[in-house]
Amino acid sequence: MNRNSFDVFKYIRCVNDAALSVGLRLRTGENFDRYIEVTSSTIGKSPTDPSFRPDCSRLEADCAFWIVGEDQKGSVAHVQALRLDDLRTTNLAGHLESLKAFYADPKSRAGAGSSCACLAPTAQTMSGMVAYHGDVWLREDFRGRGLPSTLASMAFGLAWAKWSPDFIYALVPSWIIEKGIADQYGYLNREAQGAILTLPDRGVKEDDWLLWLTRSELSQRIKAAKTPVQGLP
Repeated sequence: MNRNSFDVFKYIRCVNDAALSVGLRLRTGENFDRYIEVTSSTIGKSPTDPSFRPDCSRLEADCAFWIVGEDQKGSVAHVQALRLDDLRTTNLAGHLESLKAFYADPKSRAGAGSSCACLAPTAQTMSGMVAYHGDVWLREDFRGRGLPSTLASMAFGLAWAKWSPDFIYALVPSWIIEKGIADQYGYLNREAQGAILTLPDRGVKEDDWLLWLTRSELSQRIKAAKTPVQGLP
């Protein structure tokens, strides 16, 4: 095992231990038909957006995965998902505005009136292999325990181990910023109007912030982990 592999293994183990310490058991998978079965039957979870729906997007096993957290009784208390997009010939702004971030074939799958505007300046320069981190939900009784940092850390560690992406980003509503939850996630960069998204057929109307880490920032986060709780940025 090389040093980089050891850092990632240690990081993921620390994060998993932190989740277990508050009664949350994490598991991962790549079958998004199963993921939609879980999310659609989880009380309190809003519908999963097209980005992580296999009837809308291509979610091959080597380019997408999900994380589900269960309480001690086996009930779902947390979900999140990630996908990797090849943006070497475009940029994130173009990817979002084309609706290809949400649909494999927007012309045939996006409903009438669907649109997305990305006014975040840095999105114009974000290209390469880019990971999207989304569909994050945590059950109410697990909130207030500092878990956003732990759960985002698991996503970051697995994304690094699988892909070592050039960027990893999230799109979040303003209330996530205002309540300081975005700070807990560990993203170091943010810009407003990352995705002004309208999907009328799905009842989606959002004006989300863009959060992101560069490849170097993600790498440094992995290397900083020292103990199961402390040391996670």
